[in-house]
Amino acid sequence: MTGSALSRHSDANIREALKRTKLRRYDQDADSLVIEELGLAHARSRIDLAVVNGCVHGYEIKSERDTLDRLHSQLAIYRRTLSRITYVCSSKHIDRTLRETPLWCGVIEAERGQRGAVRFKTLRRAKSNPDLEPLMLAHLLWRREAVQILSDRGLEERKLRKPRIELYEEICERLSLSELTREIKRAMHQRDSWRGRQVRLSYDD
Repeated sequence: MTGSALSRHSDANIREALKRTKLRRYDQDADSLVIEELGLAHARSRIDLAVVNGCVHGYEIKSERDTLDRLHSQLAIYRRTLSRITYVCSSKHIDRTLRETPLWCGVIEAERGQRGAVRFKTLRRAKSNPDLEPLMLAHLLWRREAVQILSDRGLEERKLRKPRIELYEEICERLSLSELTREIKRAMHQRDSWRGRQVRLSYDD
């Protein structure tokens, strides 16, 4: 791949550049939410950036300073929990990322521009994830949010006290994938701490 390696650019440098350029339109869109370090599967893993609107699109950053040692273990969770996935990689990681991720995963190369700034080149656009599991997507909801969703749909009070995983199962039985995604987006927009971009990684019991 062309482009010089980002020898001095860290994950944070690439993340800020990505937010200023590729993701800027989402940050200015009242119907979208850009979240940093979004916890997945109840914080068993995290994705560097996520855009939540009509879907949950995760962006995983691999800088020059990173390795790809966790590529497959991370992908095993991402493919179950995210609607779309895009890898944003320094030049040294591009070949392996293209080779070892599914064709529906997006890949963006992060190069060093002439003045040292990060420059992005889209090599493969993200498509809908065919392996997404609605039950795992539902894990993005906090317990009280899951209870509210089911209460609004008439679930009786005693069943609202079920263990959290059973609430998620109930939600997946009652809601389509698009309805579930809308409810997740609505819930996240209502989380006051996230309006100020202070991301909470833990989940309510």
